[in-house]
Amino acid sequence: MTGWEGGRTPALNGQPLKLKDFETSFSLALSPDNRRLVLGTSWNVRAFGADGAPLWQTPAPDTVWAVNVSGDGRVAAAAIGDGSIRWYRMEDGREILSFFPQADGKRWVLWTQTGYYDASSGGEDMIGWNVNNGPDHAADFFPASRFREAFHRPDVLDLALRTLDEDKALAAANVARGGDVRAPSVLTARPPVVEILSPAAGGVFTAPDMAVKYAVRSPGGEDITAVRVLVDGARVGEERPNLAGRGFEPSVLAAKVALPERDVVLSVVAENQNGPSAPATVRLKWTGKPAAPSAPAAKLYVLAVGAGAYADKSLSLAYPAKDARDFAAAMALQKGRLYGEVVTRVLTDEAATKEAVLEGLDWIERQTTQHDVAMIFLAGHGVNDKNGDYYFLPTTVDLEKLRASGLPFMEVQKTIRNIAGKTLFFVDTCHSGSIMGAGRRGMGDLNGVINELSSAGNGAIVFAASTGRQYSLEKPEWQNGAFTKALVEGVLGKADNRRTGRVTFKMLDLYISERVKELTGGEQTPTTGVPGTVEDFPIAAY
Repeated sequence: MTGWEGGRTPALNGQPLKLKDFETSFSLALSPDNRRLVLGTSWNVRAFGADGAPLWQTPAPDTVWAVNVSGDGRVAAAAIGDGSIRWYRMEDGREILSFFPQADGKRWVLWTQTGYYDASSGGEDMIGWNVNNGPDHAADFFPASRFREAFHRPDVLDLALRTLDEDKALAAANVARGGDVRAPSVLTARPPVVEILSPAAGGVFTAPDMAVKYAVRSPGGEDITAVRVLVDGARVGEERPNLAGRGFEPSVLAAKVALPERDVVLSVVAENQNGPSAPATVRLKWTGKPAAPSAPAAKLYVLAVGAGAYADKSLSLAYPAKDARDFAAAMALQKGRLYGEVVTRVLTDEAATKEAVLEGLDWIERQTTQHDVAMIFLAGHGVNDKNGDYYFLPTTVDLEKLRASGLPFMEVQKTIRNIAGKTLFFVDTCHSGSIMGAGRRGMGDLNGVINELSSAGNGAIVFAASTGRQYSLEKPEWQNGAFTKALVEGVLGKADNRRTGRVTFKMLDLYISERVKELTGGEQTPTTGVPGTVEDFPIAAY
């Protein structure tokens, strides 16, 4: 091969390979059997035979800077100038998978051509559907999270590179789930679209009372069933207007809200039968008189659950009960500091039944007002069933009757969705030590759970002990899981690396990440999901 490194006339054994006019070659890979080659160009991924005959070409979204062929010769991989890595079937050049790792080193998303995807915490909104609405209307963009229930299919992604066929991967994944599960057309399942008309982004306010004017429409014509107004992620207003769907013609509505006397993030979310819209968000700056210092008024409600003494002894764990007690005790110290009152409910071991946890969720939902903060802490076993649905395992669980005896994630989601105040969810769930090995906590794949809870429709800040399918670790010298040890240290003040006297949730996130990495030698990576509607705020003072 000659002339392929930045050239427009690559040649095989002196014979030119056919490219388009002005198309430039940048990368080359040979198949292991030396019977085919793959060329990455400014516009395409191309394959040629040993005789130079074109085999296939697949358009690329940007310059193809590097290519490679798998050891078995079945797959070509390409590194693209748009930041993605893509896999192609060597047989015919069909794109099988696309992967985009964010430059922050934390977020990623992996997807098929149809749109089935898997993603890290905070990664799913990096892709979505751009839906054209004809020549008379602007297009709509819907982030992938708006169709999470239908298209978040890690099981399909797991099979894609084995089958090299998306349809076969979907069929095999559906067989494992026990049914035919196909995603609906995005065109027939679109959520509403919301735009805040006033106040304008970056606007200022000098008085707490404000009128919010917004336009909402339902592109598919479905009725608008609910509209929520959020301030820094906390719900301050909700209406159920039951507006008739009007397609591309928006309905203009108004709401009156009371804002705190500080800079805020104001958001509006609408719903129809297809789910919540992406939030319309503006940031506003307070320019009124500084508020006079006053005693803490907000209340903190804490529900801490630690399930370790299972009725099924093979599931027994050493430290979840202590994890829950330690976290609740650490937050109780905040009474009279950041919060006027701290109310805790702790459920451990035999008391951590399904009924008791459900009652606890009802309690924290009822008690928390829009001025308060709610914290839910779960430590114990967590599993995904064959359908990918996540369950927290109370101590009375019967694994043979998981649906009847386990606590479905949906119950936690409903509670968090209905809590009026700011909500933080801490989850350190794990599989049995007897299965995973002593001192190792392995959780079900929580990426979907984190993304669901931290979406604008739910609005929780989610701290999870591990990333994706990693193990979580606990050791006798800690007397806790690594995550809980770091969490408790952080809220007691160690997360305040700037010595401000307060710990914000972003400070806590950074501290937990570094501390758990230190404790586990890099084996465990905590992750945090934060709604885009929430600005950093203090959660503890010392």
